Amino acid sequence: MAHVSDAAPQRYDCATQAEDALAAAEAAVASGRCIVLPTDTVYGIGAAAFDAAAVQGLLDAKQRGRDMPPPVLIAEPSMLRSLATGLTREGLEVAKAFWPGPLTVVVNAQPDLKLDLGDRGDTIAVRVPDHDFTRTLLRRTGPLAVSSANVSGRPAARTVDEAIEQLGDSVAVYLDAGEAGEPVPSTIIDLTGPPRILREGRLGRDELDGAVPGLFGDDA
Repeated sequence: MAHVSDAAPQRYDCATQAEDALAAAEAAVASGRCIVLPTDTVYGIGAAAFDAAAVQGLLDAKQRGRDMPPPVLIAEPSMLRSLATGLTREGLEVAKAFWPGPLTVVVNAQPDLKLDLGDRGDTIAVRVPDHDFTRTLLRRTGPLAVSSANVSGRPAARTVDEAIEQLGDSVAVYLDAGEAGEPVPSTIIDLTGPPRILREGRLGRDELDGAVPGLFGDDA
């Protein structure tokens, strides 16, 4: 069951209450609570990536098992090196080419990272969202574990009202940036070995190969 606080969730408009919204979200994350935040795809539910109890709260709120660990959002492409090991030149180039943007990379996690995102093995999925407000927030909170703001099996929230209807008091702070764009997910590439596409979303294979020629070698 999702954690429910005695305090009612707070809701902020990212355009007209930006500083209050950032401060409230930062405080909620620091206290181990979940927040709902805008991204460049759909709304996400986020929690401190290095707080195992907070991440479990996120999974509980979504009614989701540990077999589906959430990806991690970071503010800057340069932060990837602090989370990943064994990165290749091609892997770094494709991240640089499409970040911020709808590209998620699965990488081998640094072995000394104190991350408990679920049953993820030795890998971690990482993305830099193309959303100025959320990247500002990430600079203040540090990496966030973020999954789509919905109960598992239901449509991802494209508005804060939809997120509230599904997640309710399991979230401490809702950040409202208006209706999300088209709900096309990010493209996911596995960089733990020879690069391969795990999910084709907003970015197609031709775009990826065009930015980094030979990224996928001869593997069609």
